[in-house]
Amino acid sequence: MPSFWKILVSATALIAALAGPGHAQKLNVGLTNASSDVPFFVADKRGYFKAEGLDVDFIRFDSAAKMMAPLGTGELDVASGATSAALYNAVKRDVGLRVVADKAKNAPEHGFQAIMVRKDLIDSGKVKSLGDLKGLKVAVSAAGNSESFLVDYALRKGGLTIADVDPVYLGFPQHVPAYANGGIDASLTVEPTISTIVKAGTAVRVAGIDEIYPNFQTAVTFYSEKFAKERPEQARKFMRALIRAARDCNDALLHGHLVGPGADQIIAILTEYSFIKDPAVHRSITSQYFDPNGQVNVAALKDAWQFFKETKQIDGSVTVDQIVDLSFAKWATESLGPYQKKAAAN
Repeated sequence: MPSFWKILVSATALIAALAGPGHAQKLNVGLTNASSDVPFFVADKRGYFKAEGLDVDFIRFDSAAKMMAPLGTGELDVASGATSAALYNAVKRDVGLRVVADKAKNAPEHGFQAIMVRKDLIDSGKVKSLGDLKGLKVAVSAAGNSESFLVDYALRKGGLTIADVDPVYLGFPQHVPAYANGGIDASLTVEPTISTIVKAGTAVRVAGIDEIYPNFQTAVTFYSEKFAKERPEQARKFMRALIRAARDCNDALLHGHLVGPGADQIIAILTEYSFIKDPAVHRSITSQYFDPNGQVNVAALKDAWQFFKETKQIDGSVTVDQIVDLSFAKWATESLGPYQKKAAAN
């Protein structure tokens, strides 16, 4: 029996063919509905996709990892998420996909990820620096993802590696009860969980990733190889709409928070589309940075790739340069023209 996804995609292709030119082109886009998906939400809400002749259907997944298989087969056209060892291993198995644009960076003042340490360990003086985490339980969202590289990178600043601590693999929301019951000693956590933990008083934010590794490329936008090759015009138009929306988001950011021009409208879109329904949360948390030209920090991807290789999670046969294709972002940027950030009101 064909899968649900194959039936859906076949039906979509047939409808598009029967409709002929001049009709909206259907696209399937995988998202987790996290706040970092905001450029996708803005492009949809403000009609940027429709203006490009695209009919975009958002399909929710509970993790980016689960998007890779349907993306590789072309059942999804677009997806977004963090890079990982699994990505390179999937491409090695002929799963066709490309990294085509930015999704989230830890730019200066945009440390939406941070190293945290249990408050009683800080107060007692047991942990005074990252070097004091040796042998302690450190929460990471999953093995083999970019967060595990970041933990290793941060620990090296204290003379340790990830092999010197006891990794505990927990999804970010689980960090809240784990700190409360003393189940973990430290973590790499992401907003809005960081703010929730700080408010509870169970852990301290020690350093943002924007301080530890400025401009680290946490998440990216992916295209299916099939979409990029067989529908390049729609791929370019999708990117133009996405970068146009990313520029709106960038305008609304000031010192890492949604308090700049148009922030109220962006927050209203976030509360409608994302799983965070409280506008006050969106105003208070530190936001990720969206590159207004869609550019990716390829050097950061290569650093993470090297970690995956050294820890034998990949064999290195698939390189970063093989999967990165910024031609769509380049075309969209040239089409839109230079970005000029809106000035904040005095």
